[in-house]
Amino acid sequence: MFNSHDFYKKRFSAHLKETSRYLKYIFNGHIAVAMLFFISALAYYYQQWLTGLPDDFPTAEIMGVVLGLLVSYSPVRTLLKEPDLVFLIAAETKMHAYFRNSLIYSFVIQLYLVLLVAAAFGPLYFASFPGRSGQMYLLSIAIVLVFKLGNLVANWWMLKVREPGTRRLDLVVRTILNIVVFYFIISGNMLMAGITSIMFALLFLYDMSVSRKQAGIIWDLLVEKDQNRMQTFYRIANMFADVPHLKNRVRKRQWLVKLLTSFTVDKKNTFDYLYRITFIRSGDYLGMYVRLIIIGGLFIYYIPNLWMKVIFAILFLYLSCFQMMTIYQHHRTNIWLDIYPVDVKPKRQAVLKLLYQLSIGQAVIFSLVFLLIQAYTGFITTLLGGILFNILFIQGYVRGKLV
Repeated sequence: MFNSHDFYKKRFSAHLKETSRYLKYIFNGHIAVAMLFFISALAYYYQQWLTGLPDDFPTAEIMGVVLGLLVSYSPVRTLLKEPDLVFLIAAETKMHAYFRNSLIYSFVIQLYLVLLVAAAFGPLYFASFPGRSGQMYLLSIAIVLVFKLGNLVANWWMLKVREPGTRRLDLVVRTILNIVVFYFIISGNMLMAGITSIMFALLFLYDMSVSRKQAGIIWDLLVEKDQNRMQTFYRIANMFADVPHLKNRVRKRQWLVKLLTSFTVDKKNTFDYLYRITFIRSGDYLGMYVRLIIIGGLFIYYIPNLWMKVIFAILFLYLSCFQMMTIYQHHRTNIWLDIYPVDVKPKRQAVLKLLYQLSIGQAVIFSLVFLLIQAYTGFITTLLGGILFNILFIQGYVRGKLV
């Protein structure tokens, strides 16, 4: 006899084995050191900034928006797969325990976000409202957990509605109500917080009534949602290790391709052309490269200490080059490369050349940020030090990994 609880335990065990397999590569020594440095530096400058916090700082507005978005983002992880569309539909009436366990798992794995946000906002909360006790803040976090659970259940109910417009409208209205509720809670207006909470409860009951009117579970939607989240995880893991399950997305970006591949194509630069196209069109290489430049530029611009700016510039050069080196394995399963009438020896050299171009270009951009803020010592140090670091890192580390 089919037992959905036992089936969920097997599916959950396989899921943990699959994710832990890649998590050990994501949180390796390199990333752990970088994260420790980031957190330490941010914590230091955060405390420095709080000492000069203005009286009119919009703490309630900022915390209301962030907490509202936090509880609104409550996806349901069902761990369903494509074969389930065939083999589990017949057992739909026996899947209650399976989906109950899915909701519990989804709630538990999202608790870390609540804890991180609570820890980050704690110093700001007490600096803005020195007269309030710690119990008040703990009560606010407890309310966050209640709303998180409520939004998770509401999202599950709305997954039984096939019309995407209805689901989007419900999510928008709930998000607005969540933001307003937490704005009033943080600002101390408990009367309005209670009124908007009642409005949220009415919407919650409406979602329940809508779900009960649906014919049944929309299996294809649940599978699609879960597969999209796993693909997101695989794309992140692919920055650190080879992920054979990843479905690469390809975008045209014709103008950018034409700009960066305008040189003559012949046998000697076949792999140069291939990896430039891969960087522009495949996966998240270009997006990740641009994001690291933007985030690194913001750190350089806003951090007050000059030498900390330089350290962050070098750190982001390291992160970018470390992530980009995975492009070497991008075509490992493509048999066409094996039948190209070209020598494969220049393949590694083409990747190293691309990494040099990307990392040096990033070092130039970071140095221009120093020039923008008129920190001429930082400009020269970042430009020369960044180029030197890229040469040493690529030659000393990356070259040995490209085998």
